Amino acid sequence: MPTLSERVGTFTDSVIRRMTRISNACGAINLSQGFPDFDPPKVLLDALEQAAHNGPHQYSITFGAQNFREALAKKVSKTLGRMVDPETELCVTCGSTEAMMTAMMTICNPGDKVMVFSPFYENYGADAILSGAEPIYIPLVPPTYAFDLQKIEDGFRQGAKAIVICNPSNPCGKVFTREELYAISALVLKYDAFVITDEVYEHMVYAPYVHTAVASLPGMFEHTLTCNSLSKTYSITGWRLGYVCGPAWVIDGARKVHDFLTVGAAAPLQEAAVAGLELPESYYEDLRSLYTQKRDFFCAGLDRIGLRHNVPQGTYFVMLDIQAFLDLPQFQGYTDLQFCEWMIRNIGVAAVPGSSFFRENVNHLIRLHFARQQSTLEEALKRLEKMAALLQENG
Repeated sequence: MPTLSERVGTFTDSVIRRMTRISNACGAINLSQGFPDFDPPKVLLDALEQAAHNGPHQYSITFGAQNFREALAKKVSKTLGRMVDPETELCVTCGSTEAMMTAMMTICNPGDKVMVFSPFYENYGADAILSGAEPIYIPLVPPTYAFDLQKIEDGFRQGAKAIVICNPSNPCGKVFTREELYAISALVLKYDAFVITDEVYEHMVYAPYVHTAVASLPGMFEHTLTCNSLSKTYSITGWRLGYVCGPAWVIDGARKVHDFLTVGAAAPLQEAAVAGLELPESYYEDLRSLYTQKRDFFCAGLDRIGLRHNVPQGTYFVMLDIQAFLDLPQFQGYTDLQFCEWMIRNIGVAAVPGSSFFRENVNHLIRLHFARQQSTLEEALKRLEKMAALLQENG
């Protein structure tokens, strides 16, 4: 038989999405793959109904429908503190997943090096490999997820062309401070490199922490490809609407890559999503308040049960420390993946093994999310009480 490409042997399928499939098969509560179990804003649903009847139903402009890009530019301009040109500085993609892939393929040649923080959203390593680039991993060290700036400069000295920053960070919930981003940006400018940012959780940042867009810092717009999507902000993960924003000369290249990857995002969904982009500022304040309440409720429940966890500064993810369970006789030799599979079948709650996010040998952390209705979170915590009972039984 003919052989497959070598690249497909260097990474696995998505562990996150695999956990969802096992969860569905077992009827567990899915706290693994991060999507809500509640509806998008009504204004979006009403606009979707109109688009279903009135269209458009054919291809839009490859790099994004005109009205969608114009509405998007208005929103992004507020974040970046500069006017974004919808004609030259935006490329609409099929979700932020394609946005990241497009950004990576636009700036990387085979053999180029790209720095990625670890832990990282699992796509980033695969994106680099599929682009022919070599990832250099920079540790974010638990429990505070601090990093060593010297390691970043070492990466640039090795010839790294870019650094990927997820802010707020999936899976650990770190929000990079303005000072940290200034320090990283100074190195990017010093070595004339790029930043690729993933900012899909920009509106899920909890006081006193504040989201800072890298491209808003002095001199950084010309060196930054900002990747984002509407998925998390408007609870429409299945609509697959994302974008890349950056300087015109970079976006010109990104549009070429995007054209031959997917042609374009769904035209009727772009039409409907304009209504979301035009929501008032109060919507984002209410969203932040909603997720703050969910975070506080879920973390308080984990505390009450006696399960060790971090408190995320942003995103809707919590990292649970399962080392106490792995030390029990019945789990001797278990990997975190095996433990997550046991949880699905015996506890009825799905999580993601932390090893799928870390380059380092980390086997004692798992990721849960709280983008669920109150009743779902209450039932999940009730089921997780069974885990605390295991620890009590074993003294």
